[in-house]
Amino acid sequence: MPLLVTGGRILRPDHTVERADVRIDTDGYIDAIGDLEQTERDQPLDAEGSLVTPGLVNGHGHAAMTLLRGYADDKPLDAWLQEDIWPTEAELGPEDIAAGARLAAVEMIRSGTTAFADMYFHVPELVDVIDETGLRARVGHGVVTVGKDEEAAAADVDEALDIAAEYDGAADGRVRTAVMPHAPHTVDTESLERLVAGADERDVPLHFHFNETESYLDPDGTGERPGAYADRLGLLDDSSWAAHGVHLTGDEIDRLADTGTAVVHCPASNMKLASGLAPVERLREAGVTVALGTDGAASNNDLDMFDEMRDAAMVGKLAADDASAVPASAVVEMATRAGADALGLPGGRIAEGEPADLAVVDLSGAHLTPEHDLVSHLAYAARGSDVRHTVCDGEVLMRDGKLLTLDPAAVKREADERAREAVERAS
Repeated sequence: MPLLVTGGRILRPDHTVERADVRIDTDGYIDAIGDLEQTERDQPLDAEGSLVTPGLVNGHGHAAMTLLRGYADDKPLDAWLQEDIWPTEAELGPEDIAAGARLAAVEMIRSGTTAFADMYFHVPELVDVIDETGLRARVGHGVVTVGKDEEAAAADVDEALDIAAEYDGAADGRVRTAVMPHAPHTVDTESLERLVAGADERDVPLHFHFNETESYLDPDGTGERPGAYADRLGLLDDSSWAAHGVHLTGDEIDRLADTGTAVVHCPASNMKLASGLAPVERLREAGVTVALGTDGAASNNDLDMFDEMRDAAMVGKLAADDASAVPASAVVEMATRAGADALGLPGGRIAEGEPADLAVVDLSGAHLTPEHDLVSHLAYAARGSDVRHTVCDGEVLMRDGKLLTLDPAAVKREADERAREAVERAS
């Protein structure tokens, strides 16, 4: 039956706020917005005293890394990866990935995220979790060829291309795929060329880490900048999106803008790993689509996109040395419409004919009073715990704080047990 979100205010695509109801048809799309009368067929979802926003879009992450939350902190990126993360990840099997992904899904649904991007391994298990939980995602197998022989590197590339072909459109269309080389400096040139060609053949986008730290800046050992190298190999494209983009030259910003490549800003991870301050305001001024992501929970350490919005606004002002840089409206756009656009997924807007991916934010908290500017509140004051209902593809995933597609207690028990066992195996 149709779903009627009633009694609240809605955030329009132009960031105006108005009192309106939202009717969602049985096909999962928004059918009508306005002062709507409830019919016998409508299933009501009370939004009284709340703001209905687009579902948040987490543009870059590694969902199953929830199992490594708090496991290795306070280290620079290279040491963190090589000494702690990669050895432990090597001990994670398919059922571990599923458990970690379910834990991530609990956290995302509770904090209003309805769509996410994921680069990891054991992707079929992740797809099953997405199908089970009702979320929307763009997924891919992360390829790393550093330290592998030719046969193992080729197998990694093959797996990424097979995954991209097999699972695109899974979960009733809520899963889309991408080809995901980890980064230009962790994948050899020949493999990158195969991945670019394979993505083109399968008509799926490319996603990769880009200029995250200074160690990323000479990918092929010739002194060529990553922007020029990635552009020459065909990684930069109007369907591609790159994570981080911290250490960018003016030429690289221009290349991203000219090719239409989007960038996902991950401020919490960048700060925690001391990777640097991404030039978000310069990217936006150049016309680059800038989205927002949490990265994995091992380097954040949560998946709350409200935290990420606040971090993005604050660090954006520091990077630009300008209090007016990266304003509240910009980070709300980065977490919604720009995220959907970067990932090539539907959503990010509340408008008739758009998919019903929504978060309903309770405004009753003391920290959201008075209501001078609700867009400001979303960026600077709201928390994931303020989310009351979460809707994806027209289906209610959380109603009044109760998850409907997962048992959070059971998810946490399994994730905790599997995390402890993986660490024991790694040590």
